[in-house]
Amino acid sequence: MFQALADAVGAEHVIAGDDPSVADLCADEALGVPAGKPAYVVWPADRDEVVAVVRAARAAGASVTARGAGTGLSGAATPDDGAVLLSFARMGRILEIDPVDAVAVVQPGVSLEDLDAAAGEHGLTYPVHPGEQTASLGGTVATNAGGMRAVRYGVTRAHVLGLEAVLADGTVVRTGGRLAKISSGYDLTQLLIGSEGTLALVTEVIVRLHPHLPARRTVLAPFTGAAGGADAVTAAVGRIVGAGLAPSVCEYLDGPTMRAVCAAADLTLGLPEDLVDADHLLVELAGRRAERVDEDAEELADTLSALGAAEVFDLPAGSARRLVEAREKAFWAVKAAGADEIVDLVVPRSAMAAFLGRARAVGDAHGSRVLGCGHAGDGNVHLAVFQPDPEQLAATLHGVFAAGIALGGAVSGEHGVGRAKAHHLAELGDPGALDVLRRVRAALDPEGTLNPGCSLR
Repeated sequence: MFQALADAVGAEHVIAGDDPSVADLCADEALGVPAGKPAYVVWPADRDEVVAVVRAARAAGASVTARGAGTGLSGAATPDDGAVLLSFARMGRILEIDPVDAVAVVQPGVSLEDLDAAAGEHGLTYPVHPGEQTASLGGTVATNAGGMRAVRYGVTRAHVLGLEAVLADGTVVRTGGRLAKISSGYDLTQLLIGSEGTLALVTEVIVRLHPHLPARRTVLAPFTGAAGGADAVTAAVGRIVGAGLAPSVCEYLDGPTMRAVCAAADLTLGLPEDLVDADHLLVELAGRRAERVDEDAEELADTLSALGAAEVFDLPAGSARRLVEAREKAFWAVKAAGADEIVDLVVPRSAMAAFLGRARAVGDAHGSRVLGCGHAGDGNVHLAVFQPDPEQLAATLHGVFAAGIALGGAVSGEHGVGRAKAHHLAELGDPGALDVLRRVRAALDPEGTLNPGCSLR
């Protein structure tokens, strides 16, 4: 197989999987998924080389796992043993920024920060911020990444207009285009988004760009006492969104998580000590004109006070920016604190408080410490689970996922299923829907070439 891969991408772009130089490429950031042992790692430079790699691997009976920047949290970029690991690191060009149609055409290896910077030169922005801006466009398309700004802008699938992709047999397909809308047959673009490299390998992406909003105000509201906590935060979120304030950030942080993210960022907000351990709601408003944003911020403060916030802090711009950035990197803070697993689960926004209560009860039953934060505006909860015993950790995770499903939720809101949650999806997902997904996958990849250990079981 080496020679076929070398013919496809050049021998200098093929390395054996057991070479120490590629060890860091054989896993993503998922805490519970061990690194894979691929037969080879390859770096194609364009679509045609991707086609050649896929065909060479298929002929050799090897599977193919695609890798972007490796910042994912579900194990979707972790290869099976003996697989070909295909890195998109050499396919990192921004092909076009079109300010008239407000679209960008990019290769999958482009980072979010580079795309946003290029769009910014035209007064535009790419608003998907999943917490790690070094993430690649291809990786975020594969997992349908979200992030803190999804409450206003939606997740990745809301911004992808078209794709170029390579199927398991080497066929190249183009879906969608530079179109504001389309209603022509099955929506293959949306089918491929979130498929974690199991249906096709994306080689080009057309994304929608948005106007940059320069005016911002950020408030932090701690809730304490009998009227406080997650229930009050949930009620406040409903009122904020229902009032049409359109926050660009609407985040819930419990006290321990607030302490952890502030400590990790060396950030002192000057909160009274008795409020640091409260349940916090962090809200950012953004707009074109400062006076309009100021009016909305005053209405927001009045609403939060009326709903029982202990205080409403109007954060200075510098502190606000640092706190938002620290919250975006909460994973690294809880990882450094020794978390054994990170849970990404979504429930209806109104059920968020009930879910947090049930999740902590599950943790208590298994001797696990469960801490939480989340995108309160869309019900996406991120839990840090501290439990070193593997059996108790597994039982905790299963109970937490089951609690979320019982409230109308799903096992992932934005990180994807990957290898980390495939068995949870198989056990807790709707059987009929799972059967359809397996049939779709078998139709596009009957030999199981693309990422076979990922997503569905």
